[in-house]
Amino acid sequence: MGIFFDAKRKIFHLKAKDTSYVMEVVRDGYLVHLYWGRKVQEYHHPNYLQQMDRGFSGNPYQHKEDRTFSLDTLPQEYPQYGNSDFRKPAYQIQLENGSTVTDLRYDSHTIHKGKKPLDGLPATYVEKEEEAETLEITMIDKLIGLKVILSYTVFKHFNAMTRSVKIVNDGNSSLKLLNVQSLSVDFREADFDFLHLHGAHVRERHIERQPLRHGIQSIESARGSSSHQHNPFIALLRKDTTEYAGEVYAFNFVYSGNFLAQAEVDQFSNTRVTMGINPFDFSWKLDPGAVFQAPEAVMVYSSAGLGDMSRTFHDLYRTRLVRGEYRDKERPILVNNWEATYFNFTADKILEIADTGKELGIELFVLDDGWFGKRDNDKSSLGDWFVDLRKLPEGLDNLANHVKEKGMQFGIWMEPEMVSVDSDLFREHPDWCLHVPGRESSESRNQLVLDLSREDVRKEITKRISDILTNIPISYVKWDMNRNMTEIGSAHLPADRQRETAHRYMLGLYKMLEKITEDFPHILFESCSGGGGRFDAGMLYYMPQTWTSDNTDAVSRLKIQYGTSLVYPVSSIGAHVSAVPNHQVQRIASIEMRGHVAMSGNFGYELDLTKLTADEKTAVKNQVSSYKETRKLIQFGDFYRLKSPFEGNETAWLFTNKDKTEMIVYYFRVLAEPAAPASVLKLTGIDVQKVYQVTGTDIIYGGDELTYAGMSIPIELQGDFQSYCWHLKAIKE
Repeated sequence: MGIFFDAKRKIFHLKAKDTSYVMEVVRDGYLVHLYWGRKVQEYHHPNYLQQMDRGFSGNPYQHKEDRTFSLDTLPQEYPQYGNSDFRKPAYQIQLENGSTVTDLRYDSHTIHKGKKPLDGLPATYVEKEEEAETLEITMIDKLIGLKVILSYTVFKHFNAMTRSVKIVNDGNSSLKLLNVQSLSVDFREADFDFLHLHGAHVRERHIERQPLRHGIQSIESARGSSSHQHNPFIALLRKDTTEYAGEVYAFNFVYSGNFLAQAEVDQFSNTRVTMGINPFDFSWKLDPGAVFQAPEAVMVYSSAGLGDMSRTFHDLYRTRLVRGEYRDKERPILVNNWEATYFNFTADKILEIADTGKELGIELFVLDDGWFGKRDNDKSSLGDWFVDLRKLPEGLDNLANHVKEKGMQFGIWMEPEMVSVDSDLFREHPDWCLHVPGRESSESRNQLVLDLSREDVRKEITKRISDILTNIPISYVKWDMNRNMTEIGSAHLPADRQRETAHRYMLGLYKMLEKITEDFPHILFESCSGGGGRFDAGMLYYMPQTWTSDNTDAVSRLKIQYGTSLVYPVSSIGAHVSAVPNHQVQRIASIEMRGHVAMSGNFGYELDLTKLTADEKTAVKNQVSSYKETRKLIQFGDFYRLKSPFEGNETAWLFTNKDKTEMIVYYFRVLAEPAAPASVLKLTGIDVQKVYQVTGTDIIYGGDELTYAGMSIPIELQGDFQSYCWHLKAIKE
């Protein structure tokens, strides 16, 4: 690991764990990309740039006599607009004279150990300087005094690097930033597949893979959040890449707002990948001396398929993105009352559910929406964070203390970023929401979005939330956000800064989250946005887990959780057993399958425990006991995907610890089939030299047998929606 600069050849060679990334300064200071892939010990320029005269690819003014040199064919590190490169630029600046042409050139660089935090933004971190090295390259446009600092960090223990960009106005005139991407990578080839995660509310993060084509393929959000529709992740894959083999170049944005990720294939089959804040409806005024810090993007390279890529993301995010007391702590098993009661509950009913949960071994009770203001439905009271004494006549503290006295933890649901039109807060401060003067405000779920770009709004909401968390023995908070942004405007900003509102909102949210999580370090925060509408690395920096989807159906969750696992660690995936027929899709699945799917994440229940039959309570008690035995393995072990729900009727995955001495395997079959073939499941990610015993039995298997021959799926699994679990431990020699 390290960053090396060959001053004679002006070549930068960045080395992560098993990865190299190479750049060169050419001609008059153009920074070009040469290589990214498997680690090479020394770079001797075997894939040197070959230049030729390309018709209609213009030549920069200094090189107008050399028709072979064009920015239109040069693989650049941070390309610009207006001087012979006709592809999409990585950034765009508008000057006071209205022009948008800039000309960045290499000026200087620094290399230092460790990794600095980003001002006001979430980012990966290191605990010791020796874990990483950072390169900062300063690019300058001398004519206008524009300075752009490109930051690259490589990690010693991960095949990952991070990139971010800082824009500085060192000139005498104001500049308007129209576009700023956090990374740009030019590949001198296009023989890739493009993979991304698409979806919708209750159908998040489904995998889509398609051949890369000429033109632009992109995903984006302009909804004010990272969104249910597209996760801020893309990957380029070799055509032969599988779960277990082949090259992957992956990109993930550490940001929770509007984003754009795209791959552009040009006329010469070069591919440019960019990722950053969505330039649609965005601008940022940079007065002289002002600085704009772009969010971080994470780049992961794998030469061993998608599974290896995922485990790199998992380990990096679990240990060097997530923070706080719960980073390395096992997460509690919870029961949430939402699908049990919705808004219609009493204190007695809540206590009845909690008491039953305690009897079954559940550790945390979570009181969901409806405990505040006059919240009998979703039409009122958001913003009025005061206890509804009609439902809880003895107060929230009495309820929480009762649960605590039973030996359980107490948690609560909140939606601090929103306000109901029917609320005292909105009546007192109608200008505190995002809005445009003279325009009617669109509502979603009968609510509006508070303007968190404003300090006065953040201060009041933080105070109301903090008062509750200070005075009630709360150990868990589900932080929800149930609508996207419309009429994006702020009463606090002047006209020439209105298009800064969406990003300023995110900066304000991050500032508020930093304050609250710092003040209440003992609380486990779980983020939520109608389920998975803001499941991104930015939120994981503040909250170590996310409610994965409002869809609790076990069959639907196979695809949702499988897709989520491409990028995000299992310790971040909230998963609950709910009632049948399922409230979202009306499916009836066995409690065994519902349990196995939910136990493949942060485990919990979302149903009325008091209505379970005796047999169901026994099943729940067994699930809780089993999960307590294996949750460290599941939450913090290595995850291997064995069968994809996107490719057939079966799904399977495996969890193992780092030394391969213990594993748990889950198998799922969705529909029964007539005359179905006997099925065998081959394992991966285990030690072929070890011998494993199925816990609770005398059955032993060699790791080589399990890997090469596989395990037979029991024929006893009859009917639809079936699952099976094996828990194996290595026999000590």
